[in-house]
Amino acid sequence: MSMSERQIQLSWREKLGFGAGDLGFNLYWTTIASFLAAFYTDVFGISAAAAGTMLFTTKIIDAFTDPVMGGIADRTKTRFGRFRPYLLFAGIPMAGAAVLTFTTPDLSEGGKLIWAYATYTIMMVLYTVLSTPYSALSGVMTANSQERTTLISVRFFFAFTGGALVNKFTFPLVEYFGGGNDVLGWQLTMLLYGIIATIIFVITFATTEERICPPATQQTSASQDIRDLMSNRPWLILFVLAMVIMMTITMRAGSAYYYFKYYVERPDLLPNYLFWQMAAYAAGALLAPVLTRYIDKAKLLMILMGVVGILSISFYFVPKDMIWAMFTLNILISLALGPKSPLTWSMYADTADYNEWKNGRRATAMTFSAATFSQKLGGSLGSAGMLWVLAAIGYVANEAQSGASQNGIALLQTVVPGLFALIAMTVTRFYTLSQSQLLTIQEDLEKRHGAIT
Repeated sequence: MSMSERQIQLSWREKLGFGAGDLGFNLYWTTIASFLAAFYTDVFGISAAAAGTMLFTTKIIDAFTDPVMGGIADRTKTRFGRFRPYLLFAGIPMAGAAVLTFTTPDLSEGGKLIWAYATYTIMMVLYTVLSTPYSALSGVMTANSQERTTLISVRFFFAFTGGALVNKFTFPLVEYFGGGNDVLGWQLTMLLYGIIATIIFVITFATTEERICPPATQQTSASQDIRDLMSNRPWLILFVLAMVIMMTITMRAGSAYYYFKYYVERPDLLPNYLFWQMAAYAAGALLAPVLTRYIDKAKLLMILMGVVGILSISFYFVPKDMIWAMFTLNILISLALGPKSPLTWSMYADTADYNEWKNGRRATAMTFSAATFSQKLGGSLGSAGMLWVLAAIGYVANEAQSGASQNGIALLQTVVPGLFALIAMTVTRFYTLSQSQLLTIQEDLEKRHGAIT
């Protein structure tokens, strides 16, 4: 492979095709982050405590499926590549699992709980089968670090755009399809999302190309891949960082439903609130490649998380009737959070290069699979923690909340995510893989691959 092929500047057709894939994923992910907790407590009919425990304990399975899928994807060899085939074949099963997860069977509370555990677990396993190869794909399309940042910024522009559409239209779709029957409405809404996502995954498969392969002589086991990750300091820092930031994002999204329904007592504002939240995420994602031309990725991330922390804590002091201030702060916080995703996922691709440079071995999918697990763990901890807090403060579904319960809900939307953001800012200080070091790593890898003689 020539140097120009490894450092290729991708066409916009390929960038847009890859980026569109995350719109498909966010038809699932945003629905889970924003609405699954509320669906389980207010439609499906299980307690907040039980739902929180379920969301957390299912991550034990993910602890195994993510690295297993990473190992499988790294060792997949087809004429379509290592990662792209999964986008072609796993979309339909994923859609079916999502519909079942948002199906409410006529069972006792115990039976419903078993159904919830089974269907949610199956859905997340299939999500792993799709998302791990998809995420790894960005690490093998080009080795150009700035080009990767642009590619992943496009990805998350689509992701947040999809999230904005989900947040804006999910409740209206549930009402439209259900005609007052929320159980039916959720089923049919997820069926629509599943069909759209499956089509998008096929488009992503058709418009992308894999260019970077492991060294031809590489023979390693999945356990060796994991050991390499455990000795990869920049990756370990990212693992913790992504988990903490995802707790921030998930808690903001998940608690918004309760904040507007029970604290502000204006549930009609929720779709627009979440729509502008995602729109600001999308705008922030597009700023990432511009900002990284002037500021190192880690330093930029640290600044942004500090801003998120300060603004989120300030949000707590907004009176419940000052709607304009809520929307303004939400947009500013989301704008600061927007670059987070393209920055961290681009940094994950950089750590895969670092691993190859340091150990002579490349395990792109394993690198991203463990990263995906970190994000899913953070998302589940955010949702579960929120539900556990609701249970502890005496939350009762579809009833007026006590003063203590209302205050707890306000804290979940404001101060608690702000504190997690400040923790993330502190963690980022320990990330040591600078842009200048990355340039040296890329030059060395070019020489090893015979591109520079």
